[in-house]
Amino acid sequence: MMRTLVIFAGLLALWQSVVSLSGAPPYILPGPAPVADALWQRSDLILGHAGTTLAEILLGLGLGTVFGAAAALMLSWSARVRPWLLPVLVISQAVPVFALAPVLVLWLGYGMASKVAMAALIIFFPVTAAMFDGLRRTDPLFIDCARTLGAGRLDLLLHVRLPAALPAFASGLRVATAVAPIGAIVGEWVGSSSGLGYLMLHANARLQIDLMFAALFTLSILAVSLYYGIDFLLRAAMPWQAGEARPTTATGGF
Repeated sequence: MMRTLVIFAGLLALWQSVVSLSGAPPYILPGPAPVADALWQRSDLILGHAGTTLAEILLGLGLGTVFGAAAALMLSWSARVRPWLLPVLVISQAVPVFALAPVLVLWLGYGMASKVAMAALIIFFPVTAAMFDGLRRTDPLFIDCARTLGAGRLDLLLHVRLPAALPAFASGLRVATAVAPIGAIVGEWVGSSSGLGYLMLHANARLQIDLMFAALFTLSILAVSLYYGIDFLLRAAMPWQAGEARPTTATGGF
């Protein structure tokens, strides 16, 4: 907690230093104080739009995780499906998701559905790739032991491969959580009537730069809180991994 506060204070000091040293006018780069004032004065407006963006991110995260995990299971379960499905997944990532935003808005409308679909598309591939990699890298010793005890294919999947793939799945979910806000915000930029992305565009058009930065600051807090919330839940669900992931002074690792 203390480290987080120190980092936050350092970033604010750096921000104010850039404003003071560059002499940038407030309509280009406002300082922390005007942004904090806008955040306080327009808190009702900002919180309303933040609720919309948070709902889009959470729904997209849920859908992308479910479909990503299902795709990874299909790739791992069936050797016949894998050569057909894997190239489709790779090709789907070759098309920039940002280019699909206008199409999704055209198909799904200006409401929440198109933003949820954007977030789910961005989340889908990291979850699929990480979980499929975890399923493939199950220790052969575990599989041999389970087969010796008479485990069938479904037993191997449920009791050996899936538990062994959980750390990789968790890594993919952390990456997905970090990039999920991108899909929601890009969708709001293309076409929406609410959300922090919409508020930023609206404020920019009216030269309300302090309000635009306040919305950006709120989005940053939202994204960081969501990431650490998911990380906390994953550590609680897999306590044996939490100790390995924690940095140690002996190794100096992450």
